Amino acid sequence: MSYPPNPGLGTGGTGDVLTGLIGGLLAQGQEPEDATVTWVFLHGLAGDLAAIELGGRAMIAGDVIAHLGAAFRELVGENA
Repeated sequence: MSYPPNPGLGTGGTGDVLTGLIGGLLAQGQEPEDATVTWVFLHGLAGDLAAIELGGRAMIAGDVIAHLGAAFRELVGENA
């Protein structure tokens, strides 16, 4: 699926969300490149799903967090 550009991922705090996600995997022993690739993709997908629901300009960092589960389910092919 292709998503339009998403200005919502440029709002304050979304980078902190991404950093925390990557840091969590690093703390669990995942290799840095794997942790980064995994969460950059899922973070972007969660942001896109949030933007579809809320509109990119209305998003806040918590909206990205709230859509991480749906992003993961989409990645593994489960219905939301």
